[in-house]
Amino acid sequence: MNYELMVIFTPVLSEEDYKAAQKKFADVIKENGGELTHENPWGLKSLAYPIQKKTTGMYLVLEYNAPSDLNEKLKVQLNRDENVLRHMITALDKYAVQYNNRKRHGVNADSKTAEA
Repeated sequence: MNYELMVIFTPVLSEEDYKAAQKKFADVIKENGGELTHENPWGLKSLAYPIQKKTTGMYLVLEYNAPSDLNEKLKVQLNRDENVLRHMITALDKYAVQYNNRKRHGVNADSKTAEA
């Protein structure tokens, strides 16, 4: 199954801590039988509404293939980490995976010719 994980970390993280947090969750995925297909650290972004009195957060988006039981283990790690403000795991269907690949490789993501 293909999944996308979006994590918002607290904005007070240093660059080293942010990179360490990225590696930590990538390693959790790999150690539990998952395969990372894409890693996209967005960096510091404004939040739509304050979370824990913070108006910005450090975003990270990971795409991965994994057995579904991995997500429960991942959620436990995310909930235990005090640097995580919010997280969301989304199951991607084959069309979302194709769209993300086209978008990443500079092909027009809205192209109608790619639909089968």
